[in-house]
Amino acid sequence: MKSLLPRSIAPPFARYSHGVELPAGARVVRTSGQLGLARDGSVPDGAEAQAKICFANILAILGEAGMGAAQVCHVSAFVTDRAHMAGYMRARDAFLAEVDVLPSSTLMIVSGFTRPEFVVEVEVWAAMTP
Repeated sequence: MKSLLPRSIAPPFARYSHGVELPAGARVVRTSGQLGLARDGSVPDGAEAQAKICFANILAILGEAGMGAAQVCHVSAFVTDRAHMAGYMRARDAFLAEVDVLPSSTLMIVSGFTRPEFVVEVEVWAAMTP
């Protein structure tokens, strides 16, 4: 993957790339949106704790395809309030801590999810050459 960071536009204000170019012939995986739902059915309080579960679930899904965080080319995240952005971003930055080519990223504030205790949802695209 190649990070696309044109000097003609403002740089990203967080840990992401403006764009990512995928290599020809790459296998692509797209996850469903993951909520902060632990395997035991519990939902922790707070965006950071929920986002950590989201990213752990994403790693498990990517693992099924022989991929990991380094293969993520795009992250889409949704939070229910601006107050949840910082916690989400800490979890995202931890997820991407060892990644050399940062993915593109979208973060949106939404009115809610299927259950009121959920405050964050994350989905990713990943790609890897065979």
